Amino acid sequence: MPLTVFNRLTRQKEEFKPLTEGEVKMYVCGPTVYDHAHLGHAKTYVAFDVIVRYLRYTGYKVRYVQNITDVGHLLETDEDRVIRKAGQLGLEPMEVVETYARSFFQDMDALNVIRPDISPQASGHIPEQIEMTQGLIEKGYAYVTDVGDVYFDVTKWPEYGKLSGRSVEDAQSERQIVGSEKRNSADFALWRHAEPEHLMQWDSPWGRGFPGWHIECSAMSKKYLGETFDIHGGGLENQHPHNDCEIAQSEALHEKPFANYWLLTGSLTIDGEKMSKSLGNFVTIKEALEQYRPEALRYFLLSSHYRGPIDYSDEALKAASGGWDGLMVGVQRVRFAMKDAPEDAAGSDFLETVEKRKQAFLRYMNDDFNTPQAIAELQELTTDVNRFLDQGQVVGMDVLTAINDAYNELGGQILGVVPETITIRTDLETVDPLLMMLIDIRSQARKDKDYARADAIRDHLSKLGIVLEDGPEGTYYRAR
Repeated sequence: MPLTVFNRLTRQKEEFKPLTEGEVKMYVCGPTVYDHAHLGHAKTYVAFDVIVRYLRYTGYKVRYVQNITDVGHLLETDEDRVIRKAGQLGLEPMEVVETYARSFFQDMDALNVIRPDISPQASGHIPEQIEMTQGLIEKGYAYVTDVGDVYFDVTKWPEYGKLSGRSVEDAQSERQIVGSEKRNSADFALWRHAEPEHLMQWDSPWGRGFPGWHIECSAMSKKYLGETFDIHGGGLENQHPHNDCEIAQSEALHEKPFANYWLLTGSLTIDGEKMSKSLGNFVTIKEALEQYRPEALRYFLLSSHYRGPIDYSDEALKAASGGWDGLMVGVQRVRFAMKDAPEDAAGSDFLETVEKRKQAFLRYMNDDFNTPQAIAELQELTTDVNRFLDQGQVVGMDVLTAINDAYNELGGQILGVVPETITIRTDLETVDPLLMMLIDIRSQARKDKDYARADAIRDHLSKLGIVLEDGPEGTYYRAR
């Protein structure tokens, strides 16, 4: 089955065909670094992490560019987000940028998100943005005001709004005119003049100023991926005005498609309302990681299709943690059994089951990266594995290795929820004496069929972060 993706631009599923065979060029709108990232950011960047992982798994050479916005992203009050934060903290704007850019990448590392190949900062590409702006002026798509602002004239580009479906008239009716020199309310800034006290400004042909928000993505994607590239990603909430403006200015200047496939992620909500800093209803990634394992957070985020919304709650996170724990039971039972498995033994018939589950998993991933169904297939594999191992037969190393390889490929390499190694301590003689005593008491309770006491001991240990697992292979435990 070929890979198909839902192209937001055409509003239909299409077979994915890159511009260059075997290569994929992909740009994803990155964060504006003025605060710690929240779980809404995690949803977007975990989703694109899996997309990149899968493309590489299937053999594509991927160049993944994800920008850092550090200038030009203004609030409705016309304040730069970074500059306002700098004023609140008594810092230089670039101190704010460095602080929160580092924080963002720390969060992504913790969530096992592979770093982009290039992470360009808007402030480091001012010449490219000025060059694009000058080109649009020369072609008649942009105009300069008396104070030195430069705006894109949306009436000169009939296709404006083709991604979101908004017309120029719709865009004009939903925006207020900013300044008397703006011709149309929907015109957007390519360059803004700066007052002397503005902390982030550069020389330009139109005077001292700073770039608009939208021009940075067009300039940086062109520099690193070309005038047309394969995939543009980001959050659905930014398709208008940000993505619409990117398309308009890039295609007006270059007279060719900007990006062939638009993949946009749905929002993460709290009680049905989008999680965002402006609304104040957000949970930072750091806060979430204090309560849940990073693999469980990824599991939660991938349990919803990337195009759809997902609602955050403690109950949903706990359920996801339980689902991940259940998955890891199968993984660890296999790895535990591999320690003493003979080379040749029973169980080769089970290889057909493993291959069947693997092919089903890949079919779901080929269907617009359907991670919820892929996870469900991985859980079905775990059910099969547990049932298979419960038979108590001696399983050969070749069969166990095949199962472990499937977990590593599907759950690890592609989804990023199965660690390559997990500490499994079977040398119970070396465990802290108090823990050893509790395990002995529990073992005796099981022999005496006092299952209530055995379960109580297991539950208390679980609260301390120690998970006991029992099976025909023996008893082992792991840190939660």
